[in-house]
Amino acid sequence: MTIALHTWNTPNGRKISVALEEMGLPYEVKVVDITKGQQFDPAFLAFSPNNRIPAIVDPDGPGGAPITVFESGAILLYLAEKTGKFLPADLRARVPVLEWLMWQMGGFGPMPGQVHHFLMQPEGPARDYGLARYHAETKRLYGVLDRRLAGRDFVATADGPSVADFAILGWAWRHERHQVPFDDLPNVAAWYARMMDRPAVRRGFEVSLG
Repeated sequence: MTIALHTWNTPNGRKISVALEEMGLPYEVKVVDITKGQQFDPAFLAFSPNNRIPAIVDPDGPGGAPITVFESGAILLYLAEKTGKFLPADLRARVPVLEWLMWQMGGFGPMPGQVHHFLMQPEGPARDYGLARYHAETKRLYGVLDRRLAGRDFVATADGPSVADFAILGWAWRHERHQVPFDDLPNVAAWYARMMDRPAVRRGFEVSLG
């Protein structure tokens, strides 16, 4: 049965379209135009109470009953559990995936998101302060990622990508907007190229999300 992906063309939305393509799950995009405030529509709030995209509706949830899931990290974990893909069953192997997924959710998303915000503000002291603070932290996080990827093909597992890679990729996709070139991040650059070369990842970025 077809999963409904309620989303907009953002890094968090792209995490899920990439994962759905990689997992081979049928889905249909339901555009939520956040530029028009559609995330506040009561029908959307009924299953995404934090008025944020993305959210999914899976008519074939656990036990065959429908389920709704909001928050991109929760959606990735749900889809991984549903399919048995991109999340190791062994707890020791699973822990790094969870660590790096939480790393993305807690930092490598909120921090570059603030860069996006302050870049759009009028010139002045507030803009300058915000950009200096959040751009520095964003660059630090890219450095953390680059060190993690030294000698590794993927972020959390040795034998292929995981949901952590999909989560991080959604934000690395906007690195130019973050004003973070890959010139001094060779490991990130190689990982990014490797991920973007995957056919399912390409499909996940090509599908229209609004």
